[in-house]
Amino acid sequence: MAKAQPQFTCTECGARHRKWMGRCEACGAWNSIIEETPLATGPRSPGARGKVIELSTLQTKETPPPRALSGMAEFDRVLGGGLVAASAILVGGDPGIGKSTLLLQAVAAFARAGLSCLYISGEEAAAQVRMRAQRLGLGDAPVRLGAETSLRDILTTLDTERPDLVVIDSIQTMWLDSVESAPGSVAQVRASAHELVTFAKRRGVSVVLVGHVTKEGQIAGPRVVEHMVDCVLYFEGERGHQFRILRAVKNRFGPADEIGVFEMTGQGLAEVANPSALFLSERGQNAPGSVVFAGIEGTRPMLTEIQALVAPSTLSMPRRTVVGLDGGRLSTILAVLEARCAIPFTELDVFLNVAGGMKVNEPAADLAVAAALLSAREDVAIPPETVVFGEISLSGALRPVGQSENRLKEARKLGFTSAMLPAGGKQSEDTGVDLRAFADLAGFVGEIFGAG
Repeated sequence: MAKAQPQFTCTECGARHRKWMGRCEACGAWNSIIEETPLATGPRSPGARGKVIELSTLQTKETPPPRALSGMAEFDRVLGGGLVAASAILVGGDPGIGKSTLLLQAVAAFARAGLSCLYISGEEAAAQVRMRAQRLGLGDAPVRLGAETSLRDILTTLDTERPDLVVIDSIQTMWLDSVESAPGSVAQVRASAHELVTFAKRRGVSVVLVGHVTKEGQIAGPRVVEHMVDCVLYFEGERGHQFRILRAVKNRFGPADEIGVFEMTGQGLAEVANPSALFLSERGQNAPGSVVFAGIEGTRPMLTEIQALVAPSTLSMPRRTVVGLDGGRLSTILAVLEARCAIPFTELDVFLNVAGGMKVNEPAADLAVAAALLSAREDVAIPPETVVFGEISLSGALRPVGQSENRLKEARKLGFTSAMLPAGGKQSEDTGVDLRAFADLAGFVGEIFGAG
Protein backbone atom coordinates (compact mmCIF):
# COMPACT_ATOMS: atom_id res chain seq x y z
CA MET A 1 0.00 0.00 0.00
CA ALA A 2 1.33 3.40 -0.98
CA LYS A 3 2.36 5.74 1.80
CA ALA A 4 -0.21 8.43 2.57
CA GLN A 5 0.88 11.85 1.39
CA PRO A 6 0.89 14.68 3.93
CA GLN A 7 -1.77 17.36 3.67
CA PHE A 8 -1.75 20.98 4.77
CA THR A 9 -4.85 22.33 6.50
CA CYS A 10 -5.81 25.80 7.73
CA THR A 11 -6.61 25.83 11.44
CA GLU A 12 -8.97 28.79 11.01
CA CYS A 13 -11.30 27.63 8.24
CA GLY A 14 -10.29 24.01 7.60
CA ALA A 15 -9.35 24.55 3.94
CA ARG A 16 -6.88 22.01 2.49
CA HIS A 17 -3.80 22.89 0.45
CA ARG A 18 -1.27 20.85 -1.49
CA LYS A 19 1.72 22.62 0.05
CA TRP A 20 2.51 24.86 2.94
CA MET A 21 2.10 28.61 2.49
CA GLY A 22 2.18 31.55 4.84
CA ARG A 23 -1.31 32.83 4.07
CA CYS A 24 -4.47 30.79 3.57
CA GLU A 25 -6.04 31.52 0.20
CA ALA A 26 -9.52 30.62 1.46
CA CYS A 27 -9.88 32.83 4.55
CA GLY A 28 -6.81 35.08 4.37
CA ALA A 29 -5.41 34.10 7.79
CA TRP A 30 -1.64 34.26 8.26
CA ASN A 31 0.49 31.42 9.70
CA SER A 32 -2.57 29.22 10.17
CA ILE A 33 -1.61 26.31 7.88
CA ILE A 34 -0.25 23.16 9.51
CA GLU A 35 0.82 19.79 8.15
CA GLU A 36 -1.21 16.72 8.98
CA THR A 37 -1.03 13.13 7.83
CA PRO A 38 -4.39 11.76 6.68
CA LEU A 39 -5.76 8.43 7.82
CA ALA A 40 -4.92 5.45 5.62
CA THR A 41 -7.93 4.31 3.60
CA GLY A 42 -6.85 0.65 3.50
CA PRO A 43 -6.41 -1.67 0.50
CA ARG A 44 -8.69 -1.15 -2.46
CA SER A 45 -10.63 -3.83 -4.31
CA PRO A 46 -11.21 -2.62 -7.89
CA GLY A 47 -13.33 -5.66 -8.81
CA ALA A 48 -15.62 -5.58 -5.78
CA ARG A 49 -19.29 -4.84 -6.40
CA GLY A 50 -21.41 -2.81 -3.99
CA LYS A 51 -24.89 -3.68 -2.83
CA VAL A 52 -28.07 -2.07 -4.11
CA ILE A 53 -29.50 0.47 -1.71
CA GLU A 54 -33.20 0.65 -0.88
CA LEU A 55 -35.03 3.54 -2.56
CA SER A 56 -38.32 5.23 -1.72
CA THR A 57 -40.56 7.90 -3.22
CA LEU A 58 -41.38 11.40 -2.06
CA GLN A 59 -44.90 10.22 -1.16
CA THR A 60 -43.59 8.01 1.63
CA LYS A 61 -45.17 9.22 4.88
CA GLU A 62 -42.85 9.71 7.82
CA THR A 63 -44.01 10.19 11.36
CA PRO A 64 -42.56 13.27 13.11
CA PRO A 65 -39.54 12.41 15.26
CA PRO A 66 -40.37 11.96 18.95
CA ARG A 67 -39.17 14.77 21.18
CA ALA A 68 -38.25 14.87 24.84
CA LEU A 69 -39.06 18.02 26.82
CA SER A 70 -36.73 19.26 29.51
CA GLY A 71 -39.18 21.62 31.18
CA MET A 72 -36.92 24.59 30.34
CA ALA A 73 -39.26 26.32 27.89
CA GLU A 74 -36.61 28.60 26.41
CA PHE A 75 -34.18 25.73 25.79
CA ASP A 76 -36.90 23.52 24.28
CA ARG A 77 -38.01 26.39 22.04
CA VAL A 78 -34.54 26.82 20.52
CA LEU A 79 -34.28 23.07 19.87
CA GLY A 80 -37.48 23.31 17.83
CA GLY A 81 -39.90 21.93 20.41
CA GLY A 82 -37.75 19.50 22.36
CA LEU A 83 -34.82 17.11 22.05
CA VAL A 84 -34.93 14.71 19.09
CA ALA A 85 -33.53 11.24 19.71
CA ALA A 86 -30.21 10.43 17.97
CA SER A 87 -29.58 14.10 17.20
CA ALA A 88 -26.19 15.84 17.31
CA ILE A 89 -26.07 19.38 18.70
CA LEU A 90 -23.12 21.78 18.68
CA VAL A 91 -23.12 24.63 21.24
CA GLY A 92 -20.62 27.50 20.94
CA GLY A 93 -19.99 30.68 22.87
CA ASP A 94 -17.33 32.96 24.34
CA PRO A 95 -15.26 31.67 27.28
CA GLY A 96 -17.02 32.21 30.59
CA ILE A 97 -20.35 33.16 29.00
CA GLY A 98 -22.14 30.28 30.77
CA LYS A 99 -22.16 27.34 28.33
CA SER A 100 -21.30 24.75 30.99
CA THR A 101 -23.83 26.24 33.40
CA LEU A 102 -26.58 26.17 30.77
CA LEU A 103 -25.88 22.60 29.69
CA LEU A 104 -25.57 21.35 33.27
CA GLN A 105 -28.98 22.83 34.05
CA ALA A 106 -30.41 21.38 30.81
CA VAL A 107 -28.99 17.88 31.34
CA ALA A 108 -30.26 17.91 34.93
CA ALA A 109 -33.72 18.91 33.68
CA PHE A 110 -33.72 16.10 31.12
CA ALA A 111 -32.55 13.62 33.76
CA ARG A 112 -35.35 14.65 36.10
CA ALA A 113 -37.77 14.22 33.19
CA GLY A 114 -36.78 10.55 32.94
CA LEU A 115 -33.90 10.45 30.44
CA SER A 116 -30.66 8.61 31.15
CA CYS A 117 -28.02 11.36 30.97
CA LEU A 118 -24.20 11.48 31.05
CA TYR A 119 -21.98 14.54 31.37
CA ILE A 120 -18.41 14.01 30.14
CA SER A 121 -16.01 16.83 31.02
CA GLY A 122 -12.66 17.13 29.30
CA GLU A 123 -11.76 20.50 30.83
CA GLU A 124 -12.78 20.11 34.47
CA ALA A 125 -12.55 17.37 37.07
CA ALA A 126 -15.72 15.63 38.20
CA ALA A 127 -15.37 17.33 41.60
CA GLN A 128 -15.53 20.76 39.96
CA VAL A 129 -18.69 19.83 38.07
CA ARG A 130 -20.24 18.55 41.31
CA MET A 131 -19.38 21.81 43.07
CA ARG A 132 -21.14 23.77 40.31
CA ALA A 133 -24.15 21.47 40.53
CA GLN A 134 -24.35 21.99 44.31
CA ARG A 135 -24.20 25.76 43.84
CA LEU A 136 -27.02 25.61 41.28
CA GLY A 137 -29.16 23.37 43.46
CA LEU A 138 -28.82 20.39 41.10
CA GLY A 139 -27.05 17.99 43.46
CA ASP A 140 -30.02 15.60 43.56
CA ALA A 141 -30.36 15.33 39.75
CA PRO A 142 -29.71 11.75 38.49
CA VAL A 143 -26.87 12.77 36.16
CA ARG A 144 -23.76 10.59 35.89
CA LEU A 145 -20.45 12.39 35.54
CA GLY A 146 -17.18 11.49 33.87
CA ALA A 147 -13.89 13.29 33.33
CA GLU A 148 -12.05 11.91 30.31
CA THR A 149 -10.46 13.07 27.05
CA SER A 150 -9.75 9.73 25.35
CA LEU A 151 -12.49 9.30 22.76
CA ARG A 152 -11.96 5.54 22.57
CA ASP A 153 -12.67 5.17 26.30
CA ILE A 154 -15.66 7.51 26.07
CA LEU A 155 -17.23 5.60 23.17
CA THR A 156 -16.70 2.30 24.99
CA THR A 157 -18.43 3.72 28.05
CA LEU A 158 -21.32 5.06 26.00
CA ASP A 159 -21.71 1.74 24.21
CA THR A 160 -21.91 -0.01 27.58
CA GLU A 161 -24.19 2.47 29.38
CA ARG A 162 -26.46 3.28 26.41
CA PRO A 163 -27.66 6.69 27.72
CA ASP A 164 -30.36 8.79 26.08
CA LEU A 165 -28.30 11.99 26.21
CA VAL A 166 -24.60 12.74 26.60
CA VAL A 167 -22.88 16.12 26.87
CA ILE A 168 -19.24 16.38 25.69
CA ASP A 169 -17.52 19.44 27.19
CA SER A 170 -15.67 20.20 25.01
CA ILE A 171 -14.93 18.76 21.56
CA GLN A 172 -11.58 20.59 21.40
CA THR A 173 -10.25 18.55 24.35
CA MET A 174 -11.07 15.14 22.85
CA TRP A 175 -8.34 13.07 21.19
CA LEU A 176 -8.45 9.95 19.05
CA ASP A 177 -5.42 7.70 19.23
CA SER A 178 -5.67 6.78 15.53
CA VAL A 179 -4.99 10.40 14.51
CA GLU A 180 -1.42 11.63 14.87
CA SER A 181 -2.21 15.19 15.92
CA ALA A 182 -2.45 17.12 19.15
CA PRO A 183 -5.86 17.58 20.82
CA GLY A 184 -7.59 20.66 19.46
CA SER A 185 -6.02 20.42 16.02
CA VAL A 186 -8.15 20.42 12.90
CA ALA A 187 -7.64 16.69 12.31
CA GLN A 188 -8.52 15.75 15.88
CA VAL A 189 -11.62 17.95 16.04
CA ARG A 190 -12.89 16.67 12.70
CA ALA A 191 -12.23 13.00 13.51
CA SER A 192 -13.65 13.23 17.05
CA ALA A 193 -16.80 14.98 15.89
CA HIS A 194 -17.27 12.42 13.11
CA GLU A 195 -16.94 9.49 15.54
CA LEU A 196 -19.41 10.99 18.02
CA VAL A 197 -22.00 11.93 15.39
CA THR A 198 -21.72 8.48 13.80
CA PHE A 199 -22.16 6.84 17.20
CA ALA A 200 -25.22 9.03 17.90
CA LYS A 201 -26.92 7.95 14.68
CA ARG A 202 -25.98 4.30 15.06
CA ARG A 203 -26.97 3.85 18.71
CA GLY A 204 -29.82 6.36 18.99
CA VAL A 205 -28.01 8.54 21.55
CA SER A 206 -28.44 12.32 21.52
CA VAL A 207 -25.04 14.05 21.71
CA VAL A 208 -24.39 17.67 22.70
CA LEU A 209 -20.92 18.96 21.80
CA VAL A 210 -19.51 22.12 23.36
CA GLY A 211 -17.25 24.06 20.98
CA HIS A 212 -14.79 26.88 21.60
CA VAL A 213 -15.06 30.02 19.51
CA THR A 214 -12.43 32.12 17.76
CA LYS A 215 -11.83 35.83 18.32
CA GLU A 216 -14.25 36.52 15.46
CA GLY A 217 -17.00 34.70 17.35
CA GLN A 218 -17.12 31.61 15.09
CA ILE A 219 -16.84 28.06 16.37
CA ALA A 220 -13.16 27.06 16.29
CA GLY A 221 -12.06 24.22 14.06
CA PRO A 222 -13.10 23.17 10.56
CA ARG A 223 -16.49 24.34 9.34
CA VAL A 224 -17.21 20.74 8.33
CA VAL A 225 -18.07 20.07 11.99
CA GLU A 226 -21.06 22.40 11.68
CA HIS A 227 -22.19 20.45 8.60
CA MET A 228 -21.97 17.13 10.47
CA VAL A 229 -24.34 18.04 13.28
CA ASP A 230 -28.10 18.53 13.16
CA CYS A 231 -28.27 21.70 15.22
CA VAL A 232 -25.81 24.57 15.83
CA LEU A 233 -26.50 26.86 18.78
CA TYR A 234 -24.65 30.01 19.84
CA PHE A 235 -24.77 31.27 23.41
CA GLU A 236 -24.37 35.04 23.24
CA GLY A 237 -24.29 37.94 25.64
CA GLU A 238 -22.27 40.84 26.94
CA ARG A 239 -20.19 40.43 30.08
CA GLY A 240 -21.61 43.66 31.49
CA HIS A 241 -25.25 42.54 31.06
CA GLN A 242 -27.10 39.81 32.89
CA PHE A 243 -28.99 38.74 29.76
CA ARG A 244 -27.90 35.72 27.69
CA ILE A 245 -29.25 34.74 24.28
CA LEU A 246 -29.28 31.15 23.02
CA ARG A 247 -29.61 31.39 19.23
CA ALA A 248 -30.13 28.56 16.72
CA VAL A 249 -28.22 29.24 13.48
CA LYS A 250 -28.90 25.77 12.06
CA ASN A 251 -31.60 23.27 12.95
CA ARG A 252 -32.69 20.28 10.89
CA PHE A 253 -35.64 19.64 13.18
CA GLY A 254 -37.00 23.15 13.68
CA PRO A 255 -36.77 26.81 12.68
CA ALA A 256 -33.38 28.50 12.50
CA ASP A 257 -32.79 31.95 14.05
CA GLU A 258 -35.00 30.98 17.00
CA ILE A 259 -33.77 32.43 20.27
CA GLY A 260 -34.14 31.69 23.95
CA VAL A 261 -33.55 34.42 26.53
CA PHE A 262 -31.98 33.77 29.92
CA GLU A 263 -30.93 35.95 32.83
CA MET A 264 -27.72 35.20 34.74
CA THR A 265 -28.42 35.09 38.47
CA GLY A 266 -26.65 33.81 41.55
CA GLN A 267 -28.56 30.55 41.20
CA GLY A 268 -27.63 30.02 37.57
CA LEU A 269 -29.52 30.89 34.41
CA ALA A 270 -33.17 31.84 34.84
CA GLU A 271 -35.60 31.74 31.93
CA VAL A 272 -37.13 34.99 30.70
CA ALA A 273 -40.72 34.32 29.65
CA ASN A 274 -41.35 37.84 28.32
CA PRO A 275 -38.03 39.20 27.01
CA SER A 276 -39.62 42.27 25.40
CA ALA A 277 -40.80 43.57 28.76
CA LEU A 278 -37.40 42.84 30.30
CA PHE A 279 -35.43 44.65 27.61
CA LEU A 280 -37.69 47.70 27.89
CA SER A 281 -37.94 47.74 31.69
CA GLU A 282 -35.25 50.41 32.20
CA ARG A 283 -36.14 52.58 29.23
CA GLY A 284 -36.23 56.31 29.93
CA GLN A 285 -39.23 58.44 29.01
CA ASN A 286 -39.03 61.16 26.35
CA ALA A 287 -35.33 60.62 25.71
CA PRO A 288 -34.02 61.90 22.35
CA GLY A 289 -32.29 59.17 20.38
CA SER A 290 -34.34 56.34 21.91
CA VAL A 291 -36.66 54.33 19.65
CA VAL A 292 -38.47 51.02 20.28
CA PHE A 293 -38.08 48.57 17.40
CA ALA A 294 -40.64 45.80 16.88
CA GLY A 295 -38.60 42.92 15.50
CA ILE A 296 -38.93 39.19 14.89
CA GLU A 297 -36.43 36.66 16.23
CA GLY A 298 -37.19 33.26 14.71
CA THR A 299 -40.90 32.80 15.36
CA ARG A 300 -41.07 35.19 18.33
CA PRO A 301 -41.86 38.93 18.15
CA MET A 302 -39.32 40.90 20.15
CA LEU A 303 -39.37 44.57 21.16
CA THR A 304 -35.98 46.17 21.76
CA GLU A 305 -34.72 49.67 22.35
CA ILE A 306 -32.36 51.22 19.80
CA GLN A 307 -30.29 54.10 21.18
CA ALA A 308 -28.41 56.72 19.16
CA LEU A 309 -26.09 59.57 20.10
CA VAL A 310 -24.97 62.22 17.61
CA ALA A 311 -22.34 64.79 18.61
CA PRO A 312 -20.03 67.24 16.79
CA SER A 313 -16.74 65.63 15.84
CA THR A 314 -13.26 67.08 16.27
CA LEU A 315 -11.68 64.40 14.06
CA SER A 316 -11.00 64.49 10.34
CA MET A 317 -12.89 61.17 10.08
CA PRO A 318 -15.89 61.15 12.45
CA ARG A 319 -16.46 58.10 14.63
CA ARG A 320 -19.00 55.42 13.71
CA THR A 321 -19.47 53.12 16.71
CA VAL A 322 -22.08 50.37 16.51
CA VAL A 323 -23.03 47.75 19.13
CA GLY A 324 -25.62 45.11 18.34
CA LEU A 325 -26.18 46.13 14.70
CA ASP A 326 -24.35 45.77 11.40
CA GLY A 327 -21.92 48.65 10.86
CA GLY A 328 -22.33 48.42 7.09
CA ARG A 329 -26.06 48.88 7.43
CA LEU A 330 -25.52 52.04 9.47
CA SER A 331 -23.29 53.48 6.73
CA THR A 332 -25.97 52.74 4.15
CA ILE A 333 -28.69 54.47 6.18
CA LEU A 334 -26.50 57.54 6.73
CA ALA A 335 -25.82 57.71 2.99
CA VAL A 336 -29.54 57.48 2.15
CA LEU A 337 -30.36 60.21 4.67
CA GLU A 338 -27.78 62.52 3.09
CA ALA A 339 -28.52 61.71 -0.56
CA ARG A 340 -32.35 61.47 -0.44
CA CYS A 341 -33.24 63.75 2.48
CA ALA A 342 -30.34 66.27 2.41
CA ILE A 343 -29.48 65.59 6.07
CA PRO A 344 -25.66 65.39 6.44
CA PHE A 345 -23.76 63.49 9.12
CA THR A 346 -20.28 64.08 7.70
CA GLU A 347 -19.06 66.26 10.60
CA LEU A 348 -20.82 64.36 13.37
CA ASP A 349 -19.80 61.40 15.53
CA VAL A 350 -22.45 58.67 15.50
CA PHE A 351 -22.89 56.09 18.27
CA LEU A 352 -25.53 53.39 17.93
CA ASN A 353 -26.47 50.73 20.46
CA VAL A 354 -29.11 48.04 21.02
CA ALA A 355 -30.03 48.05 24.71
CA GLY A 356 -29.68 44.92 26.81
CA GLY A 357 -26.96 43.24 24.74
CA MET A 358 -29.32 42.11 21.98
CA LYS A 359 -28.15 41.71 18.38
CA VAL A 360 -30.47 42.79 15.58
CA ASN A 361 -29.81 41.43 12.09
CA GLU A 362 -33.02 41.93 10.12
CA PRO A 363 -33.36 44.86 7.67
CA ALA A 364 -36.71 45.75 9.26
CA ALA A 365 -34.71 47.76 11.81
CA ASP A 366 -33.68 50.35 9.17
CA LEU A 367 -36.50 52.79 9.89
CA ALA A 368 -36.01 52.52 13.66
CA VAL A 369 -32.29 53.24 13.22
CA ALA A 370 -33.02 56.26 11.01
CA ALA A 371 -35.58 57.53 13.53
CA ALA A 372 -33.09 57.17 16.40
CA LEU A 373 -30.38 59.00 14.44
CA LEU A 374 -32.68 61.87 13.48
CA SER A 375 -34.12 62.07 17.00
CA ALA A 376 -30.61 62.40 18.44
CA ARG A 377 -29.49 64.87 15.77
CA GLU A 378 -32.53 67.16 16.06
CA ASP A 379 -32.92 66.62 19.85
CA VAL A 380 -36.56 65.65 19.30
CA ALA A 381 -37.90 62.66 21.25
CA ILE A 382 -40.06 60.04 19.58
CA PRO A 383 -43.30 59.49 21.57
CA PRO A 384 -42.56 56.76 24.14
CA GLU A 385 -45.73 54.79 23.31
CA THR A 386 -44.65 54.35 19.65
CA VAL A 387 -42.91 51.42 17.95
CA VAL A 388 -41.08 51.76 14.61
CA PHE A 389 -40.15 49.20 11.95
CA GLY A 390 -39.55 49.13 8.21
CA GLU A 391 -36.87 48.56 5.58
CA ILE A 392 -35.21 51.46 3.74
CA SER A 393 -34.22 51.00 0.10
CA LEU A 394 -31.36 52.87 -1.57
CA SER A 395 -33.89 55.02 -3.45
CA GLY A 396 -35.29 56.27 -0.15
CA ALA A 397 -38.52 54.27 -0.43
CA LEU A 398 -39.84 52.36 2.58
CA ARG A 399 -40.45 48.66 1.97
CA PRO A 400 -42.99 46.61 3.97
CA VAL A 401 -41.65 43.77 6.13
CA GLY A 402 -43.08 40.40 7.03
CA GLN A 403 -45.15 39.43 10.07
CA SER A 404 -46.39 42.98 10.68
CA GLU A 405 -49.43 41.69 12.57
CA ASN A 406 -47.32 39.73 15.05
CA ARG A 407 -45.13 42.78 15.66
CA LEU A 408 -48.17 44.99 16.30
CA LYS A 409 -49.83 42.44 18.59
CA GLU A 410 -46.70 42.23 20.73
CA ALA A 411 -46.53 46.02 20.88
CA ARG A 412 -50.17 46.23 21.91
CA LYS A 413 -49.65 43.59 24.61
CA LEU A 414 -46.89 45.71 26.15
CA GLY A 415 -48.96 48.88 26.18
CA PHE A 416 -47.82 50.65 22.98
CA THR A 417 -50.59 52.57 21.27
CA SER A 418 -49.07 53.72 17.93
CA ALA A 419 -46.70 52.43 15.27
CA MET A 420 -44.71 54.00 12.44
CA LEU A 421 -44.32 51.61 9.51
CA PRO A 422 -44.08 51.52 5.69
CA ALA A 423 -47.22 51.95 3.61
CA GLY A 424 -48.55 49.02 1.62
CA GLY A 425 -48.02 46.28 4.18
CA LYS A 426 -50.65 43.67 5.03
CA GLN A 427 -52.11 44.12 8.48
CA SER A 428 -55.59 43.75 9.90
CA GLU A 429 -57.61 46.63 11.28
CA ASP A 430 -58.18 45.09 14.75
CA THR A 431 -54.61 45.33 16.04
CA GLY A 432 -55.58 48.00 18.56
CA VAL A 433 -52.61 50.18 17.53
CA ASP A 434 -52.82 53.54 15.73
CA LEU A 435 -50.90 53.10 12.47
CA ARG A 436 -48.92 55.88 10.79
CA ALA A 437 -47.78 54.64 7.38
CA PHE A 438 -45.18 56.35 5.17
CA ALA A 439 -44.32 55.71 1.53
CA ASP A 440 -40.74 57.01 1.60
CA LEU A 441 -38.08 58.23 3.98
CA ALA A 442 -38.42 61.87 2.92
CA GLY A 443 -42.10 61.87 3.88
CA PHE A 444 -41.26 60.27 7.23
CA VAL A 445 -38.59 62.91 7.96
CA GLY A 446 -40.86 65.77 6.90
CA GLU A 447 -43.85 64.73 8.98
CA ILE A 448 -42.05 63.59 12.15
CA PHE A 449 -39.15 66.07 12.26
CA GLY A 450 -40.46 68.89 10.09
CA ALA A 451 -37.69 68.64 7.45
CA GLY A 452 -36.92 66.85 4.21
